[in-house]
Amino acid sequence: MKKSILILTLLFSTIIFSQQEIKLNMGNALVLKTIDISYEYYLKEDTSIGLSGLFNFEKKTSDFRYNEESMITPYLRHYFTSDQNWNLFGEGFFGVNTGYKKTEIGGIIDYKRYSDSALGIAVGSKYLSESGFVVDVYGGVGRNLFSANSPVLALRLGINVGWRF
Repeated sequence: MKKSILILTLLFSTIIFSQQEIKLNMGNALVLKTIDISYEYYLKEDTSIGLSGLFNFEKKTSDFRYNEESMITPYLRHYFTSDQNWNLFGEGFFGVNTGYKKTEIGGIIDYKRYSDSALGIAVGSKYLSESGFVVDVYGGVGRNLFSANSPVLALRLGINVGWRF
């Protein structure tokens, strides 16, 4: 019993005292009427894991929009610099996405629903203030793997603003 309590206490204190971030992708929200919220958890000073959820509110007939209606993206980031305010990082991600692919046959435009998963990479930079304010800018691309109806590429772009706690 004492060992169980000790293990739970260590696990709980590790989670509470580790660095975590909540961020909103302001670029998508302002330009594309898309909500993209991210949570990032630091495993070490130079490595983190995260989860991002994208929800598209733009009409599918719009000329400028993501193909994805929704995308859940777990990711792993490695930071190449950690002693500066601006830190460079590389990211690997696996995005599960659904949406509509625009097709045109004989002048008739049709939208085919798809579900797929994309494996990809991204690069970016993160600013961290001493008070915990966070801004990160990143860009990347993934390749959809399974559906013939889905677009070949899934983009991952953002200007996130958030808070580290």
